[in-house]
Amino acid sequence: MNRPVRTRTDPVEMRARILDVAEAHFRRFGSQKTSVADIASELRMSPANVYRFFPSKGAITASICALAVNELAEIASTIAQSSAPAPEKLVRLLTAVHHHGKTTLVKEKRMHDLIVAAMRENWAIIKAHIERMLTIFEAIIREGIEAGQFKVEDPAEAARVVNTAFTAFLHPILIEHRVQHGEDTEAGLREQIRFSLKALGKPD
Repeated sequence: MNRPVRTRTDPVEMRARILDVAEAHFRRFGSQKTSVADIASELRMSPANVYRFFPSKGAITASICALAVNELAEIASTIAQSSAPAPEKLVRLLTAVHHHGKTTLVKEKRMHDLIVAAMRENWAIIKAHIERMLTIFEAIIREGIEAGQFKVEDPAEAARVVNTAFTAFLHPILIEHRVQHGEDTEAGLREQIRFSLKALGKPD
C-alpha cells in the first residue's frame, strides 16, 4: 500500500505569504493595530507557526518597511539606468521620489506612518536606503560630469549636497508637514531643482 507523499512548505514561499498578509493588514489597520495572531488567523495557522519564519513581529514589520523603501529605490534606479541625459535623469528622479512620498501620504497613510516610525527610530533598513539613494545620485552626477553636462569636481560630495538640499521634498515627515500647512510643494520642488542644476554647473 502506497503511503501519501508529504510535502513540506517551502520556507521562502511561506515567508512571502506571511509578508503578503501582514502588508495587507498594515495597509488596512496599521502596523500598531496588527498582531501576529491576526496574521496567523488569516493564514489559518498558529502564531507559533508564524514565529518559525519570523522571530518577532518586529522582524515582520522591518521586512514590510524594507519592501516599501526598496520599491522607491527601484523607481530611482530605473530612472538612473535610462538613456536620458544626466540633468534630465536627476529632475525625473527627484520629481518621482517626491510624488511617491506625497502619494503614500495621501493614499497609504498607514504605510507612510510606518516609514516615518522607521526613520525616527533610525532602523538599519533606512540607513541602507539612504546610502543606496546617495549612490544613485552620485552615479547620475558622475555621468553628467563625464558628458560635460555638470561641472563639479567631486560627484560623491555633490550627491550628499543634493540629498541635503532636497530633504524638505524627500523626507516623509517634512513632506507631511508641508502638505498639512497647504504649501505648494510642486512649485517649491521646481524652484529647488532649477537652483540645484545651476549649482551643478549645468550649461544654459
